[in-house]
Parts: sequence; structure tokens; C-alpha cells
Amino acid sequence: MNYLAHIFLSGDNRKIQIGNFVGDAVKGHAYKKFSPDFRKGILLHRAIDDYTDHHPLVREAIELSRGEFGRYAGVITDIFFDYFLATGFRRYTGKSLRRFAFGFYASLIVNYRYLPERFKGFLWHFILTNRLVKYASLAGIRRSLEIMVEYKNLGVDPDKAIGFLAANRVQLQGIFERFFPDVQEMSRVKLNENMIIN
Repeated sequence: MNYLAHIFLSGDNRKIQIGNFVGDAVKGHAYKKFSPDFRKGILLHRAIDDYTDHHPLVREAIELSRGEFGRYAGVITDIFFDYFLATGFRRYTGKSLRRFAFGFYASLIVNYRYLPERFKGFLWHFILTNRLVKYASLAGIRRSLEIMVEYKNLGVDPDKAIGFLAANRVQLQGIFERFFPDVQEMSRVKLNENMIIN
């Protein structure tokens, strides 16, 4: 899952959302330096990644794109899934994507001092380009892919990825629609558990 899904799956607690958002940048036991709600978000991020990596529907989507994108198929699948979530956000979540995104941006600014340095470096660009809402358009996900090619050395042609999505949209979206309720339920259970955060 990519940024939008990780944030949404965190429930309504802003610090848990932020912890989940920055989860990739917090390695090993470094999460212990954060306050309990941030820690819970970071651990939830890890749980979502592990669950997603082992889910047969996600593996089906990755296999569908592996022939085109090789070892980057998982990254591409994450982006496609955020696109499907964004385009149907109200249907999947009962919420307005724009309102959800702007509420999250505000919480990032309020909690700026707690963010890992890696996230501070691109935070303003992320907010000012309205990245979460832009996931709802093909142009927006193309731009996200271009950023990843430039800054994360993603070995994928963004135009080729958009073409692949257009050609396989029905199948990929069907996989997402079957998978998303499963990861929602897993996340809900995790949020209600007393996850080890010490």
C-alpha cells in the first residue's frame, strides 16, 4: 500500500496516521524514540506491509504486472491501489478525499517537529502539490511515478505504467476491490489491539 491507504487505514487519530505515514523511514527499534501514538502508527505500517506482502490477491496483482515491470511490480501495484482508493474514496470510505487530505496536511504541519528528517525534506512539496488528492487522476499518479524515478531511482517508464493501468484497469480494480475490505479489517483489529509499543 502507498501513502493514501496507509494514512486512511490508521483510523482517526492524527498521530497514528502520521506514524503510519512515516513508517518506511523508521527502521528497527528507532520507533521507540517516538510517543505512544506515533509508535502505534509505525507498527501498524509494518503490520499492513507484512499483511499486504503475503495476501494472495496482492500477489495476483503483482504477478499480472511482473512481466512488464520486473522487480518493480510491487511498487507499481502500490501506486495503482492508491489510485483506485483515491478515485473511489467516498465509496470505499464514506469520506471526502479533499477534506480528508487537507485535514491530514494540517496535522503534518502541527506535528512537523516530530517528523523524520527525510520527510521534512519533501513535506512542503507534498502538501503544496496536493499529492494525496492528485492520486485520483492519471496525471497525478504519473507525476508521482516521475518523482520516484527522479529521487528514488525507480526503474520504470511512467508512461508505460499508465498505459499498463489503462489496458488492465478492470482486472486490477477488481483485485483491489476484493482485497481492500480484508486490509481494512486487519487494520481495524490491529488498532483495537494493545500492540506492544514500549
